[in-house]
Amino acid sequence: MDDFLEILKKRGSGALDQKMGIEILEASPQRLVARMPVEGNTQPIGLLHGGANVVLAESLGSIGTQLHAGVDRKVVGIDINATHHKSATSGFVTATATAISLGKTICCYEVIIVNDKGEKTCTSRITCLILAERN
Repeated sequence: MDDFLEILKKRGSGALDQKMGIEILEASPQRLVARMPVEGNTQPIGLLHGGANVVLAESLGSIGTQLHAGVDRKVVGIDINATHHKSATSGFVTATATAISLGKTICCYEVIIVNDKGEKTCTSRITCLILAERN
């Protein structure tokens, strides 16, 4: 079995993931888990910004699709939605992305985000496109 966390470590993370403080805890094409601090990712009133949830979800879907497609393939997100259920004001949120489908060109993930108490704060779905290889 591939050591997907080692692959990600060698590849490095994107600048936005670094700014958001996203830490990948578990990774495979079928399932990914990551956490992100609430602090530094809030609205002016102190709640986790809804856009931060979307960044976290898109990062996991894109990473999972990249692992499925192979590190030499290019991947882009083509659709994402998010439903915010509850606010988070401190600590971390943890996201679990589960593959819905892993195809030759399209991959789709459901992403569930919970707070430190295990309460669901957001549900998202992301669809990514694996771009054709070009010479």
